[in-house]
Amino acid sequence: MELSVMNVVQSSTGARCGGRALLVQALQDSRADTLARFADYRRAFPDLRIPFHETLNPPLWELGHIGWFQTWWTSRNPQRALGWRADPDAARLPAARADADALFDSSRVAHALRPGLALPDAAAMLDDLQTQLDDVIALLEQTPEHDEALYFFRLALLHEDMHHEAALYMAQQLGIVIDDARWRPVAIARGQTGDALHFPASIWMLGHSGAGFAFDNECAAHPVDLPACEIDRAVVTWRDYLPFVDSGAHEDARWWSDAGWRWKTAQDRRHPRYLRRHAGGWEQLLYGHWFEIDPDHAVSHVSAYEAEAWCRWAGRRLPTEAEWERAAVDEPAAFEWGHVWEWTASTFLPYPGFTPHPYRDYSAPWFGDRRVLRGASFMTQPRMHHPRYRNFFRPERDDVPAGFRTCAAG
Repeated sequence: MELSVMNVVQSSTGARCGGRALLVQALQDSRADTLARFADYRRAFPDLRIPFHETLNPPLWELGHIGWFQTWWTSRNPQRALGWRADPDAARLPAARADADALFDSSRVAHALRPGLALPDAAAMLDDLQTQLDDVIALLEQTPEHDEALYFFRLALLHEDMHHEAALYMAQQLGIVIDDARWRPVAIARGQTGDALHFPASIWMLGHSGAGFAFDNECAAHPVDLPACEIDRAVVTWRDYLPFVDSGAHEDARWWSDAGWRWKTAQDRRHPRYLRRHAGGWEQLLYGHWFEIDPDHAVSHVSAYEAEAWCRWAGRRLPTEAEWERAAVDEPAAFEWGHVWEWTASTFLPYPGFTPHPYRDYSAPWFGDRRVLRGASFMTQPRMHHPRYRNFFRPERDDVPAGFRTCAAG
């Protein structure tokens, strides 16, 4: 087999490689988006009390956690200059709010307890956030321009970006109006669907190597034998998917895995979440409003089980994460991604030689029972887009803006 070689270079202006000036601006931009989503929630729920659900956090708790996380790993962390080699258990400097660790540390505060916490009011929380950000930026502006010293500032930025995306998932689930056009899906050009890229058998170096920031689960690049395959240039659209539902195949157990059929019947899921039939066809719910479905939009908010069932019906399969990464890295101009998170066939597992980074709860607790998703979605901050990023959710999750593309033997 021939060795595939990465033929794209990560931009030095990206969130993973950018220096102080870019990080300062990005932190400010990320905070502006965090506050905009909080304002959306406050308009919809003036008392900031939302229905309890295992995937939802109270909006005030979210604000406090974002600020807490940022300072815990930067201004309060005496070993921040060591980057991923820092001791996560090193004693921290005191928090400005004495009970911050007891309230906002997600490792200590179980999800079910968060709605009942006695939190500061919104005004106090917003004041805290501004003070925390000012302190972190002042510290960042004095930080050396190298990867170790900037590691935790990059982590804090990407963490806040993840919570912004989660706030959009929550808005979708709760029917909260989001007027910002940046967080809406766009159509995929018709000429880019139904076409495939072809790859010979090769050895692919899966994972991160080199300079810049990486999450621990992306590290240690290692060779993977890949068979020859073809992989779709673009994700599956509603034009492709809805005939599976309209023909009655969605109700046919032979296209589903055993686990998928159990999930479908338990949920009484007759069609993908956030869709409904009407006399002329289908409508889709987006941020509290029903719209006529655009057949050229990517399939979204489907579980891995639904993706796999469609693949069986169509005579295709989901790609592995290595097949996906090879296509994204080797054919960046032809391989279109970023419309939705994309389910893969790969279980979320550590790469060989995995070493947990200081934020130990990020990856290790979730290995084994989650599925890898690749790419990004229309709800993802653009600076988070990266071809080696590994997202991971349980296969039944359909609150996430996830879709899929397909693959077959070459």
